[in-house]
Amino acid sequence: MTHKIAVLGAGKIGEALLGGMLRAGRAPADLLATARRAERAQALRARHGVETVSTAEAAKTADTLILAVKPQDMGTLLDELAPHLPSDRLIISAAAGITTAFVESRLTPGTPVVRVMPNTPALVDQAMSVISGGTHATEEHLVHTEDIFNGVGKTLRLPESQQDAATALSGSGPAYFYYLVEAMTDAGILLGLPRDKAHDLIVQAAIGAAVMLRDSGEHPVTLREAVTSPGGTTISAIRELETHGVRAALIAALEAARDRSRELASGT
Repeated sequence: MTHKIAVLGAGKIGEALLGGMLRAGRAPADLLATARRAERAQALRARHGVETVSTAEAAKTADTLILAVKPQDMGTLLDELAPHLPSDRLIISAAAGITTAFVESRLTPGTPVVRVMPNTPALVDQAMSVISGGTHATEEHLVHTEDIFNGVGKTLRLPESQQDAATALSGSGPAYFYYLVEAMTDAGILLGLPRDKAHDLIVQAAIGAAVMLRDSGEHPVTLREAVTSPGGTTISAIRELETHGVRAALIAALEAARDRSRELASGT
């Protein structure tokens, strides 16, 4: 028997999941998508060969439904889904801040719900997706969810109580690195480098550092100290970062992101 998966809200993350599942070997005939605009639906069909359907049809037809809409649109989507959704369907919520309890409360009692926080590197199959099961989600549901999201990167299970922290760290994480690269590029220009050369230098440094962090098994302090010679250029830069409170600013920024994730869950 085939297992149909529907992606409801095929924006950037939703479309990345469609692409990842296809690259992982799922047949286009086993995938469905929904889109608010007709031109968006046509583009999805043309690019991926998947069928686009209404929310009601997705609820009736798919075995697993991935809700990839914005947090503020989740309530409306669940209201559309609920009258058509059998309780044996697996619901995967990929909206920041939305709890499994919120989703469960809008659907037939007993509906299994899994919460996932992916990030935008899903577009290049380098996502980190954090997975938490709801009240009725079984081990089988969690393994199935991991199988879907492993197609666009890595997965990590955490208790749902830690999802807001994971959203701050990982869900929003790529934006912090882009912000840092932007600032370092501006610094490179100030130091006399052309913008394109500064960009290339920084991006390759970031890729190399990330691979070393992933593959060496060393603590980041150890790797940083390997670059930081006594009385050298790096320690002079580190001193300035500490003087300007960059570490404290990062901690405060992550706390703000976590708090906003909690606010989204409360509908504010």
